[in-house]
Amino acid sequence: MSILVFTILIWLGSIAAGFLGSLTGLGGGIVIVPLLTIVFGVDIRYAIGASLVSVIATSSGAAAAYVKEGFSNIRIGMFLEIATTVGALVGAFLALRLPTPIIAVIFGLVLLHSAYVSSRPRNENLCLDRPDPLATILKMNGTYPTPEGLEAYNVCSVPSGFSFMFIAGIASGLLGIGSGTVKVLAMDQAMRLPFKVSTATSNFMIGVTAAASAGIYLNKGYIDPGLTMPVMLGVLLGSSLGARHLFGAETKKLRAIFGVVIFILAIEMIYSGLKGGLLK
Repeated sequence: MSILVFTILIWLGSIAAGFLGSLTGLGGGIVIVPLLTIVFGVDIRYAIGASLVSVIATSSGAAAAYVKEGFSNIRIGMFLEIATTVGALVGAFLALRLPTPIIAVIFGLVLLHSAYVSSRPRNENLCLDRPDPLATILKMNGTYPTPEGLEAYNVCSVPSGFSFMFIAGIASGLLGIGSGTVKVLAMDQAMRLPFKVSTATSNFMIGVTAAASAGIYLNKGYIDPGLTMPVMLGVLLGSSLGARHLFGAETKKLRAIFGVVIFILAIEMIYSGLKGGLLK
């Protein structure tokens, strides 16, 4: 296979990954790494490096739109970013020292969790109790736009959310993903924010988290421009197409299909890792 054909195939695969990731809210990184390693035979550390750059690019575009519309809570995002950034640096440090089969198995387990989360129905569980004192001190309680006008919300369990974010950061630095599932889960279930505020704030955060660990991969030479460029351009285009089709798509059916795809990729990643197939 020529370099040109290889590049075009990666670009097309990245468009599909970005499209699926955007429609389901899980991001393209969760598909890109197994796609590059299993289908194209790319070393998992180079795949993670390319995925991190694509996460930064897609997060920058989506975050600007959500901030402008008033869904993102910048105060919550910046506070929780302290934990995710430290976690991302720890994750990148581990990724450069762990054997690739172990990283593949961990990635497979994270994919299984993502498949479960994507197929599970969501219920709004807003913070109707007294807000967390720390949230009040840091002025995290806010409002978000609804068809009836701005609606106020409180923030609960800030320390729990902060702890979850450290785990999300480790997953991002170790596996090259945005960790959107963990971040949304922490804000949605632990801090009990409105779901749209959780997803918008998560989009704002994942780019900053990815940038922290991407610097380490760049320093170690695991970000290859020839691989990263088609991945980044493909995921960007796919995400834009997904966002345009989001309102007309049958989300429940899409989540079910995406859950099956993720489950198959998870099994393949775990199997490859266990048999040492990803060792270079």
